[in-house]
Amino acid sequence: MNKIKNSIASAAAFAWGLLGAGATSAWAQDQPPAGEPPAAEQPAAPTSPLIAPSITGPLTIQLPPNKYDMGPLGDIYVDGIGSGLFQWQNNVVPNVIPGNRATQFDLSNGQVFIQKTDGLVQFYAQAGAYSLPDLGLPYISAQKATFNNLWGPFPQGFLKIAPTDNFSISAGKLPTLMGAEYTFSFENINIQRGLLWNQENAVNKGVQGNYTIGPVALALSFNDGFDSGVWNWVTGSVTYTLDSANSFEFFGGGNVGRTNVNTLRSPLLLNNSQVYNLIYTYNSDPWIIQPYFQATHVPTNNKIGIASSASTFGGALLASYSLGGGFSLGGRLEYIGTTGNNNLLYGPGSGAFSISLTPTFQYNYFFARGEVAWVKANGITSGLGFGSDGNNTSQTRLVIETGILF
Repeated sequence: MNKIKNSIASAAAFAWGLLGAGATSAWAQDQPPAGEPPAAEQPAAPTSPLIAPSITGPLTIQLPPNKYDMGPLGDIYVDGIGSGLFQWQNNVVPNVIPGNRATQFDLSNGQVFIQKTDGLVQFYAQAGAYSLPDLGLPYISAQKATFNNLWGPFPQGFLKIAPTDNFSISAGKLPTLMGAEYTFSFENINIQRGLLWNQENAVNKGVQGNYTIGPVALALSFNDGFDSGVWNWVTGSVTYTLDSANSFEFFGGGNVGRTNVNTLRSPLLLNNSQVYNLIYTYNSDPWIIQPYFQATHVPTNNKIGIASSASTFGGALLASYSLGGGFSLGGRLEYIGTTGNNNLLYGPGSGAFSISLTPTFQYNYFFARGEVAWVKANGITSGLGFGSDGNNTSQTRLVIETGILF
């Protein structure tokens, strides 16, 4: 996603041919009084050399990152996060995932990031525990997310071969190219992922090529889609960086075969889908603004039990405004609708709207933020909505998350 930052420095000099008596006099008037040193040049704002994790904002890893000289290996960067959350929700769906309750405290992130970011051979390794606060779906605790249902205690990690500055190949457990929101809570404007994110994959095992030519960045990946273990997905993205504040991205990809796998992280219908995103990102202090549109399609495949096709379409607006002093206010509006006779949301033909507000404070390593979020579903199938009987059409959540990001 989205997600490209650069800085441009420039300088100018007077041409000797323009220096006359008047010009020389004007130049002399601009000099500091005799005996006073000229004003010191201001250093350029630091930029991060890290490969990952990608962070939209407003949270940031403090710069410069922690660097260690490892001799023959070169410079190694080590960063991490430790955070916990409190959550309250109404209309709980208690029987889908045991432990999903109205109120709960949990670990949201206890992870470390180790990486080498220069030279021909580079790498990124992410390890630890995490939970997955996610709008419209039952809460998955850190223990169940990390060790039972999702990507294990080593959720992402890859080897990167970079023969040139503008071309590289990565292989391993890769972060997805899909969508505008990243996987873990600290990477995003909002604590919880959104309704559109629920149709996207997060981590896949595969190989990815990256090529940059001028303002255009291309990525192409062959992978196992929703971490199914079946390598039959092809995904790609094209990102155009207009300037330091504006970029556009198109993503497209899907299953080019069929995958007869159905687990919590690899649902059968999503495993066999196609996904398309169009994303615009504006990132210039004090604003981050990111509207995006998404369409997905699941074709009929009788051999693996998909008797009819289904599709989703939706859009979202994510935004964050810096209030100064480490404070910011983030928000998200989104809508998703479905068509067809298969269930991709709250029953065939259902739709949903959500709104989230997330005030955030960060001071050096420490951060704290809260969130209020509301989901309203329509066209639900009885038993597939919210509440103990699955017939409620809305859910409200309050979340508080705090920790250190170093």
